[in-house]
Amino acid sequence: MEELKPIRSALISVYHKDRVDEIARRLFELGITLYSTGGTYDFIAALGIPVQTVESLTSYPSILGGRVKTLHPKVFGGILYRRDNPEDRNQLEQYDIPGIDLVIVDLYPFEATVSSGASRDDIIEKIDIGGISLIRAAAKNFEDVVIVPSSDQYDRIINLLEDKKGFTTLEDRLYFAAQAFNVSSHYDTAIFNYFNRDTGIKAFKKSILNSEEMRYGENPHQQAVYFGDASESFEQLNGKAISYNNLVDLDSAISLIGEFEEPAFVIIKHTNACGVAVRPKLIHAWQDALAGDPLSAYGGVLATNRPIDPETAEEINKLFFEILLAPAFEKNALEILKSKKNRIILQHKPTDFQAKQFKSILNGVLEQGRDTQTESPADLHVVTKTSPDNQQVKDLIFANIIVKHLKSNAIVLAKNGQLLGAGCGMTSRVDALKHAIAKSQEFGFSLEGAVMASDAFFPFADSVEIASKAGIKAVIQPGGSVRDDDSIRYCNEHGVSMTITGTRHFRH
Repeated sequence: MEELKPIRSALISVYHKDRVDEIARRLFELGITLYSTGGTYDFIAALGIPVQTVESLTSYPSILGGRVKTLHPKVFGGILYRRDNPEDRNQLEQYDIPGIDLVIVDLYPFEATVSSGASRDDIIEKIDIGGISLIRAAAKNFEDVVIVPSSDQYDRIINLLEDKKGFTTLEDRLYFAAQAFNVSSHYDTAIFNYFNRDTGIKAFKKSILNSEEMRYGENPHQQAVYFGDASESFEQLNGKAISYNNLVDLDSAISLIGEFEEPAFVIIKHTNACGVAVRPKLIHAWQDALAGDPLSAYGGVLATNRPIDPETAEEINKLFFEILLAPAFEKNALEILKSKKNRIILQHKPTDFQAKQFKSILNGVLEQGRDTQTESPADLHVVTKTSPDNQQVKDLIFANIIVKHLKSNAIVLAKNGQLLGAGCGMTSRVDALKHAIAKSQEFGFSLEGAVMASDAFFPFADSVEIASKAGIKAVIQPGGSVRDDDSIRYCNEHGVSMTITGTRHFRH
């Protein structure tokens, strides 16, 4: 049977005092000697619970405006001494150092202070020194000492004190030690990233404490965990648990719908848009987005940038879909959509995505800046004799937004604010174009007068030739091919306008 070790004394030094009263009372009931510092001491003493100051232990006051309180051999010796080591025990007796078996610490709120926009001086003062040292010391000596490194562990320590009456097992102490290094490493990472904003040291240091275990990953045989807080991006109003693939698709949907200012609807399938439309009235945006590819829309992820009204909800309700994301829902609309209990309904919250993106590659990590470039009419450089008219310019911008969010190679065909056909994830640009044309024809669209957007340059004139013969009258592309002149020449000979943006939008 695993050996139980008693807690005879505890040091409590916390920034936030929530629930400290519960813990202190339970420790007192168990006859455990309490030591504390500053405001924590005042808080516990006010409860009428016997508690000793750390200053009475060390014979030194808190100095340097509170920067030095617990950094003393009489504190760290009591934590770090090895109970089964005779020499350690002799030294504790020699220097009159009491043992400390439980350490409860709540670090200064460094991240919250940074997020608040506080001054540099205030931020620096929230770099905890004593607390982080106590955490590391107690965790290092987990064979004998229990460390509670944050308020997130209060439930567990309270339950442990109740169940084991002030005793702990090695398994208990090892768990708390692991949590302690989780907290301390996260804290140090946050501090490094703050300082590194100005220094530019090339190091990959990211830490996320929040996690949610997924039922499985992309496929049932793959395990998966989401690290982050999805509730920052949306509130779930209905439906089953969100899956790994759902989250991936939602990331794409939120990124794309955020590009549009007019009322818009997007339909995402396997991270790619299969239906997009902008219209003055939301129900028409939905109907035209769905018309773009009603076959692929089945089981898709839907997103809009306007509140859902009952009329639109009735139309959406006719389709089987996985997820609907919108900024708001009128009451009657929500009741209509909640008619299917597994259907995931999400209320979108304004989301600022981090500036960097990361991808796991070859046992390493690739980091890049997020593609935040979105072209406007001012970015369009007409290189042909024919210029696009006002409606075509709007459609070119619309198509270029969509193609930016598709897997490369990607082509988008659009007209009057509606996606008519898309080809994406193709190994050649010509194949992407042919697929887009085939899609548009499959669902009865005429491409006469439509526009084409390409995520990268045309290496040959074949794509513009195929597009022109299908009815395309305006083209937008980044340019940069050594054969750009071939494509421009063909457009000039066949009355097609071409604009070049100078910005490629590959997506792999």
